[in-house]
Amino acid sequence: MRFTLDQIGTVHCGEEGFSIVIAPEYRAALTGLEGFGYVQILWWFDRCDNEEQRAVLTEEKPYVDGPDVMGVFATRSPQRPNPIAVSPAYVTYLDAENGVIGLAWIDALDGTPVLDVKPYTPSVDRVEQPAVPDWCAHWPKNVETSGDFDWDSVFNF
Repeated sequence: MRFTLDQIGTVHCGEEGFSIVIAPEYRAALTGLEGFGYVQILWWFDRCDNEEQRAVLTEEKPYVDGPDVMGVFATRSPQRPNPIAVSPAYVTYLDAENGVIGLAWIDALDGTPVLDVKPYTPSVDRVEQPAVPDWCAHWPKNVETSGDFDWDSVFNF
């Protein structure tokens, strides 16, 4: 089965900060987003979208303390059958008229295609006590504290 996705916007990263710019034909979809402090951004790993990288199903020791081999569904690897990513992001401002969602940070590159934006709502997005493997149990417990964590010490790439 094949699906058609439309790019609804683009990630912008630079000296002016981080933002999502929504294409003019989708800007009406920002109506009512005011007041949400976080959004979930679904984006396309466009720089990993090729036949070879879509065929990768396992990664060799991606995490320092993790197993020797992990399936890509157990990682956040950009190499996967469908190169889709999701990132929670803190909203710093919303300019609905111009289609701009200002963000504190996003783990995407400048020019990355955006597929969707969803408001973060704790009633359906938050898990109070998520179960994680022992090898990553020492990672930060939330996005607010993850910025101070030494992520370079846990990845092998």
